[in-house]
Amino acid sequence: MALNSPLARKLRMGIVGGGIGSFIGRVHTIAAGLDNRAELVAGAFSSDPQRSKESAPGYGVDDSRAYGSYEAMLDAESRLPEDQRIDFVSVTTPNHTHFEIAKAAVEAGFNVVCDKPMTLDLDQAEQLLKTVENSDVVFALTHNYTGYPLIRQAREMILGGELGKINAIRAQYIQGWLAEKLEDSDHKQASWRTDPSKSGAAGAFGDIATHAFNLGRYVTGELPESVSCHLKSFVDGRVLDDYGTAVIRYQSGAMGTVTASQISHGRENDLEIEVDGTLGSLRWRQENPNEMIVRKNGKPHQIYTRDPNAEYMKDLAASSCRIPSGHPEGFFSAFSNIYAAAFDDMAKRAEGQPFEKRNTIYPNVYDGVEGMLFIQQCVNSSKQDAAWLPLKHDAARR
Repeated sequence: MALNSPLARKLRMGIVGGGIGSFIGRVHTIAAGLDNRAELVAGAFSSDPQRSKESAPGYGVDDSRAYGSYEAMLDAESRLPEDQRIDFVSVTTPNHTHFEIAKAAVEAGFNVVCDKPMTLDLDQAEQLLKTVENSDVVFALTHNYTGYPLIRQAREMILGGELGKINAIRAQYIQGWLAEKLEDSDHKQASWRTDPSKSGAAGAFGDIATHAFNLGRYVTGELPESVSCHLKSFVDGRVLDDYGTAVIRYQSGAMGTVTASQISHGRENDLEIEVDGTLGSLRWRQENPNEMIVRKNGKPHQIYTRDPNAEYMKDLAASSCRIPSGHPEGFFSAFSNIYAAAFDDMAKRAEGQPFEKRNTIYPNVYDGVEGMLFIQQCVNSSKQDAAWLPLKHDAARR
């Protein structure tokens, strides 16, 4: 099969962010290039033009395409011949800049892969949704945990009815890195993630609870009805939450919980989801991503492993694997699966073929809107002593 069929070439990537010392920018470039389907050719690596230029050699980007701002990159790339300009823009900057960059890229006609949360607030998210809907671009959102093969296995099993009617969804994301006030010690990641002007209305809930919420939505398809939430900052002087729990009522009658912590000593990136159905239950942990436990009363517990050749593997899960069973696949591969699915649609768009925009394998602008509603309502609920607030949105998709 031709590379990026039917396009038969690598997609050209432009990145905003990812300057010297960046974590998530480097992750995006590794993930995008993992299958040799894309090549980073341009970047606005920093809002500081000099720093952007200094960052380019670390990515192998020519100095002529290391731009001092995202505006300069979009303008210059738009002027290049079609067979030279970038095909998509990856937005890997702090939360408060996502909206303006992504909106400008969409309006310039470029496909977008945006880090989460999608915007700073719900109003921005809804504006961005309208912009995307009025365009023909591909828009992907990197809720990267949906890219793990066994998460996709869980989704196919649940949507196929193997767990029966869903009763309960428990998701948690537990970290400990902010147990001390790192933002007072010039720690780059801590500084912006705890600053409301850059992170948004929530701290841990905006940063990691959104992943847990999205994972429950992705694997079950259950549509939320309302939410009750309590958020707290345990570290003295910290403005945004570093711990919280939300209870969710789903439209089907199912119940859910989302717990997030960034102050639990010794915890690293412990994202976990459990789903209870009338016919069985399952459990998956991100720190042991190549195993999933399925349980049924009166029967031995089953351990599903990431095995692309096993008969029990659903097609979507098997096609999300890159190597045989027993060879661990992890974070980068899951992240790359988001890119790979988006690349399929980018290639179709480039060839003038139709592609799905709402019910995609990868998270998209609709998921981004729902994620921002989740953050807004959790913060508002907590301010009202955990009052029940609506969590429905017309943009929600199954």
